[in-house]
Amino acid sequence: MEIGRLRKIGQKIYQEMAALRNAPDIRTSLGVGAGGDKTFPLDKKAEDIIISGLEESNEPLSLISEESGIIDFRGGGRRVGADPVDGSKNAISGIPFFCTSIAVAEGDTIDDVNMAYVINLATGDEFWAERGKGAYHNGRRMTPQKEDAFYLVAYEAQAPGRDIPRILPLISRAHKTRCFGAIALDLAYLAFGAVSVFISPSPSRSFDFAGGWLLVREAGGIVTDIDGNEIGKTTLGLKRSVSLLASGNRELHTRALGLMSGV
Repeated sequence: MEIGRLRKIGQKIYQEMAALRNAPDIRTSLGVGAGGDKTFPLDKKAEDIIISGLEESNEPLSLISEESGIIDFRGGGRRVGADPVDGSKNAISGIPFFCTSIAVAEGDTIDDVNMAYVINLATGDEFWAERGKGAYHNGRRMTPQKEDAFYLVAYEAQAPGRDIPRILPLISRAHKTRCFGAIALDLAYLAFGAVSVFISPSPSRSFDFAGGWLLVREAGGIVTDIDGNEIGKTTLGLKRSVSLLASGNRELHTRALGLMSGV
C-alpha cells in the first residue's frame, strides 16, 4: 500500500461529492452503519470507492469501516481504518467541513498505524503522513503551532450537556473556539498549525482519529486522552474507545492538561 493509492481513492471520492451534495435524496437514510450512525447516500458512495480501490491493490487487507464494519480482502492482512465521510451531518446540511479519513496499520493498535490520509471533501485539500517521513499538506511539509498560546481551541461535543462543562476550563482560556464537526479534519488542521489544541471528551472510535493521530505525531504535535494518558495501545475497531486531547506542542499540552485537572 502506498500513499499514491490512498490519494487516488480520495481524489475519486472528492470528484463524486459535488454531484452527491446536490442530489435530492442526500438526507435519505439508508439505515444504520456498523459504527452505529445513520448511513446516507454519500457515505455509501464513498465507502464503495474505498472498497474498489483496496480491491485493486491486490493486497491482503482488512478494512475497518464505519459503514460496513470489517471486510477482509484476500484472506485479510494489514488493517485499514476508514471513515468514508467524517462529518456527514455537515455534508448533508450544506456545511463545507467534512472529509474522508484512511489509516493503514501493520497491527491491531493505534501504535501500529504507519500511514494516514485525509482529504477535505469540500476543498480538495489533502493531508498525508508516513511513519518517520513527516506529515504533508498538498505536498508541503506541515509544522504545528510552536507558541504556547491558546489561539484557537477546537472541540467536539457529542453530548453537549456533559461535554461542554467538562472542557469549559480549557475553552474559556482560548482566544477563539470552534466546533467544526469532523474529528479527522480537526486533527489535520492542528498538524497544519491552524488549530492550537483539539479536545473531545466523549469516547471516539479508532477510525475517527487514527489517521489524524499519525498526522499530528508526524508533524511534531502531541495526542493523548484528556487525562494525559497515551492512547497508542487502543485497539483498532468499531467501538467508541478513548477521549482525545491534541496539542501543537508539549508546552501547550501541559497547560491544557493543567487546566483540565484544575491545576
